[in-house]
This record gives sequence, structure tokens and C-alpha cells, in this order.
Amino acid sequence: MTNPIPDGYHTVTPWIISRDTASVIDFLKRVFDAEPLGDPVYVEGGKIGHAEVRIGDSVVMLFDSRDNWVDTPAYLRLYVEDSVETQRRAIEAGAEEVTRQTELFFGDRVGRVRDPFGNLWWIQTRLADLDYPEMERRMNDPKFIEAMRYVSGTEIIPSR
Repeated sequence: MTNPIPDGYHTVTPWIISRDTASVIDFLKRVFDAEPLGDPVYVEGGKIGHAEVRIGDSVVMLFDSRDNWVDTPAYLRLYVEDSVETQRRAIEAGAEEVTRQTELFFGDRVGRVRDPFGNLWWIQTRLADLDYPEMERRMNDPKFIEAMRYVSGTEIIPSR
């Protein structure tokens, strides 16, 4: 029987639409160790019509936007082995830090960066597997209350 989901893919596969897909792929390779899956497919005008990379166990698809399209930034969350190091590499590669790496009540350390193309990345590492009673206890801890206030109070969408 044919598997309705191709091998190596998941139920949800994000698209990143950009004015410069080749540069986005270079950024993803430098920061997230992305591996291109084959060569990009080029269309009229030398634009990339389709490209795919694997980041960890997930596929991300990409293509160049048309000249008359408005920019459509992606908002993506990644779990990585070391979120602090990954965020450092992102900033080194030209990303802007939106929130510093912060430990939250549910057991993750989280930071956010905006890449040079306008995409927002939540970079996370699981620090602890917590049961609900422990999460509830931590939700009332002043340290984690302040951490949530910081993370949720930060503007993630640039103002006009």
C-alpha cells in the first residue's frame, strides 16, 4: 500500500517564500545545518521555483516570490540540541535577536531571532520533561512569571 505521506516528510511541511531563496538556503545551511535535497528548480527569469532542505528530521520547502507579491515572512519553531549556540550562529549570520534565550516554566529554553529575510525563528531546546503538577508549580514561581512576561511582552512583528 502506498504511504500517503512520502518518506522523510511529516504531516505539515512549511514553505518559506522569499525574494532571494538562494541566500535563505545559505543562511539555513550556516545556522541550522540544513541539507539541500537535490538542486533547486529554476523557472523563467532565473528565479527558484522550488527547493527543499532538511533541517534535523524535517523538510522545509522554499521558492522565490513574484516581483509584485507582498513579503510573506514565515514564523517557525525549531527544536535544536543547543539553542544558545544555534542562536549565536544565527546572529553571527546576520539575524537580529528578538528575545534572548530564556528558560520557561514548561521546561524549554527559548529565544527568537529574525533572519535577514524577515522570517522569525523560535529556537528551542527541551531542558526538562515535566509533569503537569511541576509545570503548575513553576507557573507560580516569580522567576518563570518574569520569564513569560519578557517573552510574551516582546514585539515580534515590526511596527510600521
